[in-house]
Amino acid sequence: MENKKIREINDENFDQEVLQSEEPVLIDFWASWCGPCQLMSPIIDELAEEYGSKARIGKLNVDGNMETPQRYQVRSVPTIILFHHGREIDRITGAISKSFLVSLLNQSLGKGDQLVF
Repeated sequence: MENKKIREINDENFDQEVLQSEEPVLIDFWASWCGPCQLMSPIIDELAEEYGSKARIGKLNVDGNMETPQRYQVRSVPTIILFHHGREIDRITGAISKSFLVSLLNQSLGKGDQLVF
């Protein structure tokens, strides 16, 4: 993982990094062999740069971490889940626009920015 602002999430640190976080946490469940995951990677990198001090942005490789995807019933990748105060707030499966993810993050931060799609 090249972007230092992206948190590497795994089965061992998931509870601490995600469920115990005070700020919103956006997790990209991905795999190296997944084409749509590769399309989402630069978007996730950009979000980490833009929201690094306001929200946690992380990636969890489903191939190396089987427990957490099973726990959250992640059936396909990419799946992006937004958590806040230890609860799942929203979930998107498949490639999605950056503007949609920005809208989700802004809503979770209480900014109320709503975009029309």
